[in-house]
Amino acid sequence: MKTKVLLSILALGIIVSAFGQKPTMYLIFKAEYIGQYVPLDSIFIENLTRGVDTTLYAPDTILSLEYNTGIEDINLSKNIFSLSQNYPNPFKEKTTVNLYLQEKEHIKITIRDIIGRKVAQYENTLNQGNHSFKFYSGNEKFYLLTVTGKYASKTIKMLNANDNITYKGKCKIVYNKNVDNVIGFKSQNAINSFVFYFRDELRYTGYAKTINEVNGSDVIEDAPMHTKAYKFEIAEGISCPGIPYITYEGQIYNTALIGDQCWLKENLNVGIRIDGSQNMSNFGVDIIEKYCFDDNEANCDEYGALYQWGEVMKYSSQEGAQGICPDGWHIPTESEWQQLEMQVGMPLCIIEWPGWRGNNNEGNKLKSVSGWINNTGPSNPINSSGFTGTPGGARLLDGSFGFFFDPGNYGNWWSSSEYPGSNSEAMYRGLASFTDEVYRGHADKPFGLSVRCLKD
Repeated sequence: MKTKVLLSILALGIIVSAFGQKPTMYLIFKAEYIGQYVPLDSIFIENLTRGVDTTLYAPDTILSLEYNTGIEDINLSKNIFSLSQNYPNPFKEKTTVNLYLQEKEHIKITIRDIIGRKVAQYENTLNQGNHSFKFYSGNEKFYLLTVTGKYASKTIKMLNANDNITYKGKCKIVYNKNVDNVIGFKSQNAINSFVFYFRDELRYTGYAKTINEVNGSDVIEDAPMHTKAYKFEIAEGISCPGIPYITYEGQIYNTALIGDQCWLKENLNVGIRIDGSQNMSNFGVDIIEKYCFDDNEANCDEYGALYQWGEVMKYSSQEGAQGICPDGWHIPTESEWQQLEMQVGMPLCIIEWPGWRGNNNEGNKLKSVSGWINNTGPSNPINSSGFTGTPGGARLLDGSFGFFFDPGNYGNWWSSSEYPGSNSEAMYRGLASFTDEVYRGHADKPFGLSVRCLKD
């Protein structure tokens, strides 16, 4: 996982309202896929320090945080209304704001420009429920909209994206209607209980579709201390809820939720590299031994390491064993590989066939979008599953002599299941650049193949 924070800090700064409001910071989010802008679907925001979370839904991609300094606690007992962030935000000429009242209440909406001048106002007694308002801007860039009720007062900041003057330069707020389902209002009850103190650690998970309309996500962690802009670098796949990544042996591995399975998104790369001509010592040794293609550590960094099956299963040959995976994870079984294949569309009737199988582009749904150097299959990798299968090649045997085989064109992954009827072979899965199918086969245990871990 990489933290991607835009270097430019917006000139908005931390706004301390002249009207007695708590200090406020604004977190602004955008997303790119391989350097190209993509619109965000939603942003899941967790306060890791306080154990609370909230969600922003498109088109709202700005979180306004009235934060606590630690001197006083926030009192939510009388927050009997909820105010949404305006959407879209930033906006051009007009924008929508939603208000939810838990009971009938007299409210006043006041809109001021950034220096505190009142530019529009609405006041009325409204019934319990959702209420929608449209704001038509003047030529100011920033506006503060404050709703004042019987027990509480809440303020949001609205950003006007152009300088066009509407209504002859006079701002206007118009009551739209009482509505049952309000777009952009889904997260407001959660936002009201989203407690934030200065220097709290936050985690942001951004969700968006790639340019190929594949669901993707990215994760950023930060402890914001001022208004800040963030950029998600979207990759195919959705991370596992509550486990966007793990750290194992000093390395970070992202996760991918595929059906109800939680997979590591990268090939395992742990242990001490040994020469490709050597066989691993396998059981009973505390040191994990790995191969790197061409005996080059940089290839392990790019593709992950290659392991003999006995080393993968470390201390146990039982199907589904933890092996060299981190605690709480295990080497996938043959049946778990089949479950993954069915999740990407492989028919039940062919999952036990040997060799290359599949008729629904299953292989390309599992392949990483990049890294396949000579893809000649009928279609290009799309990684719609998020599995991100990379072509790490293999370490094979010619008699007792080991040699490396074709990274960039083949990816091969061990299962924890032995080949039925043979103590010297184990089952594995393969992908290749020349086909859209998935290979189900068995290999000699001293071969070196890639490893993926599956959550228990």
